[in-house]
Amino acid sequence: MAEISAKLVQELRQKTGAGMMDCKKALKETEGNIDEAIDWLRKKGIASAGKKSDRIAAEGLVETYIQPDNKVGVLIEVNCQTDFVARNEAFKVLVTNLAKQSAGADSVEALLAQPYIDNNSVTVEEFIKETIATLGENIQVRRLVKFCLGDQAGVVDSYIHTGGRVGVLVQVVATSVNEDVKGLARNAAMQIAACPNVEYVTVNDIPAEVVAKEKSIEMAKDDLGNKPENIKEKIVQGRIEKRLKEMALLDQPYIRDQGISVEDLVKQVQAKAGGTVQVTSFVRYVLGEGIEKQEISFADEVAAQMGIK
Repeated sequence: MAEISAKLVQELRQKTGAGMMDCKKALKETEGNIDEAIDWLRKKGIASAGKKSDRIAAEGLVETYIQPDNKVGVLIEVNCQTDFVARNEAFKVLVTNLAKQSAGADSVEALLAQPYIDNNSVTVEEFIKETIATLGENIQVRRLVKFCLGDQAGVVDSYIHTGGRVGVLVQVVATSVNEDVKGLARNAAMQIAACPNVEYVTVNDIPAEVVAKEKSIEMAKDDLGNKPENIKEKIVQGRIEKRLKEMALLDQPYIRDQGISVEDLVKQVQAKAGGTVQVTSFVRYVLGEGIEKQEISFADEVAAQMGIK
């Protein structure tokens, strides 16, 4: 059999939208005949699935996986086109499996290249293509992040809010770990889920360019136009300090006790645990943020699910 060149695989991929491994397999099965390979993919339902890759995938689920020892955690976003498919059990199982499998991957690309957790005969990318063909919608692993404590003592935990539309992954490093430290990690994740403006752990973590941008915005506001320059500077400084605190996790009023800040909570846990306790990192995903959503009627969702064109 003739060797299948990368150029031929790429050509078939461009014609069908199918995955690279699917194209390579099709060409092997058809001894490099690209027209027969297209027919082979169509018979398998893969070529039609590939064509769905143009469709905007803005629905789906945000999911997490935390290893039992709380030393490794993953946050992942998997998108589909409609909420109808996002509620489908097959899609939910796929997302759960991808979150678990991501504990062994450092990027979306690495994840897609792995043998699929429930079927080692295909890669994750190939299995997703099969699921696309079954469910009739484009499915994409959009992004993932992994925290790994390694030799550090601490806790990685997560929180999923509003049925998989908001997800948080948080890392707490501590001299020693007890139930209070574990509780802090979970409560911090819940806090971050409830605070959409929070982007950094502390004010000191905010980059200088972000501070400068906020200052330029405040300085240009109309209500300061007639103020003397020295007065304007003082007003802007006060506003900037308030704005930066809104962006910092430790400065937030604790959602379970508004009388203390998150920083106060950390200090309380530290006093009980002994040694040091620090929230060192977090990531917050909101489903579909930054994606221009495709409008679709409920009737179209049903038609898509039933395979009606």
